[in-house]
Amino acid sequence: MVNRRKQDLTYLAAFVVAIAVLNVFSAYFFTRIDFTREKRYTLSDISKAELASLREDMQVTVYLEGEFPAGFKRLRSEVRDLLTDFKAYSNGHLHFSFVNPSSGSEESNNELYQQLAAKGLTPTNLSVKTEEGMSQKLIFPSALVIYKGIEMPVNFFQNKMGASPEEVLNNSVQNLEYAFTSAIRKVKSGGRQRIGFTEGHKELSDLQLADAMSTLQGAYETGRVNLKTISFSGLDKLKLLIVPKPDSSFTEAEKYKIDRFLMRGGSMFWVIDNVNAELDSLRGMGSQLAFSKKLNLDDMLFRYGVRINYNLIADMNCAQIPLNVGNAGGQAQIQMVPWLFYPVFMPVSKHPVVKNLDGIRSEFASTIDTIAVKGVSKQVILSSSPFSRTLNVPTTLSLQMVEQEPDPRAFRSDPKPVGVLLEGMFPSDFSNRPVPEGINTTEQLPEKSVPARMIIVADGDILKNQVSTQDGSPFPLGFDRYTGQQYGNKNFLLNVVDYLTDDSGIIELRSKEVKMRLLDRAQIKTEKLNWQLLCVLSPLLLLILAGLVQFFYRKKRYGV
Repeated sequence: MVNRRKQDLTYLAAFVVAIAVLNVFSAYFFTRIDFTREKRYTLSDISKAELASLREDMQVTVYLEGEFPAGFKRLRSEVRDLLTDFKAYSNGHLHFSFVNPSSGSEESNNELYQQLAAKGLTPTNLSVKTEEGMSQKLIFPSALVIYKGIEMPVNFFQNKMGASPEEVLNNSVQNLEYAFTSAIRKVKSGGRQRIGFTEGHKELSDLQLADAMSTLQGAYETGRVNLKTISFSGLDKLKLLIVPKPDSSFTEAEKYKIDRFLMRGGSMFWVIDNVNAELDSLRGMGSQLAFSKKLNLDDMLFRYGVRINYNLIADMNCAQIPLNVGNAGGQAQIQMVPWLFYPVFMPVSKHPVVKNLDGIRSEFASTIDTIAVKGVSKQVILSSSPFSRTLNVPTTLSLQMVEQEPDPRAFRSDPKPVGVLLEGMFPSDFSNRPVPEGINTTEQLPEKSVPARMIIVADGDILKNQVSTQDGSPFPLGFDRYTGQQYGNKNFLLNVVDYLTDDSGIIELRSKEVKMRLLDRAQIKTEKLNWQLLCVLSPLLLLILAGLVQFFYRKKRYGV
């Protein structure tokens, strides 16, 4: 009996020592086993490398705290789990906290809301059930990353028109690692990459690009670039060149500078209208002749692999415009009506640039054809809906078109490309051609570029923010001041810029998928009582069975 007791104490002591050693060991080494099929709880090597390279403390403040419905509680839990993993791989340099921005008085809350919005954190209205009914609550599903005094906003809520609450939540969870890793990469990079918006060809004005440029300024240096005056050395400092809706032709010298920029690996984002059509002209005259622009870019784009057609897309999936439908009591009667020439492009491609994005609002868009070019790959990232058709120009547009009910059968067609991504080694548009007049150089451009990227969208208005008629202030990009709808234009711009300026493939994190495994609601309804009884009674029965087994075992072993 004494030996048995001594043996039991030895086992107990060994067990305690093993636990102590394991605790000490786990303090210096971290690992985990992910049993999920899509490895949803496993960080990518890119994220681990970014976290391991931190040399100073980084603070992440998450503003998703408070009383929320179950969906947002799950999102908060997923953010907490992700940041816990981030902290484990950061060598103790990453710290995070959760803050409730609505915990103070109404006055202090409103002041904090304004500060957060000014820093780039996007709020959303949440309907919450109360004893009095439904109430609206402003929440910030966002975070602020601070490193070496530099702040970077992270908006991780991925809303999408037409998606169920479960799909919206799932999209947000899928995007978490990319959103935080991308922000960490940007806030770590001391020297911000430079992005230039061209000017000098009647492009979108500074006011029309105000929100696009301010959105990018947190992570990039942005400014206007005049191709007539900028030097080669100035272009070489740019990572990305954006052409935002030019309205006059480019000279051969300007095209030469663009071609040289691309040959050296610079990225291009072409946002072009090839057709002259504006709603303001229609409002003033009631009708307008839509005609082709002369931008002198067709030969260059054709050489790179695309052709922007001289037509307009009429799409039944479209935005609405305010229209005066009459007068009553001396007051104009304004009604929102669908306008077929304002298509809303719903991204269906799985490419990281557009994956899970909300609808993208456009104005007078055209179609794009791709041209086979050796060494250049092409992928359509934006297209019209299956209920769309095209009008070749010149053609007359009239506001009276809204009175005609579109026949879905006449609009039924294959989706038409409006946005294309090109990647590869582009042929030079000036290969075996003389240097244009106005270019002072003896440099010969190569026949092909180094690996480069460009995105072409056949609508210049996707980067244009609306402007308030009261004080002239710009609205957020993608916000429709008439309907109050927020479209996905801003997130599309951010994804495009991230992709075109990223050399490490960090945007590939957006390809991460979390499968939705939802319960069968019909089966729940019919079998609810059976499952409730099973879940309640099974633990009790197992407990009773275990007690009986232990009782008879002890009786058999120790009974007399």
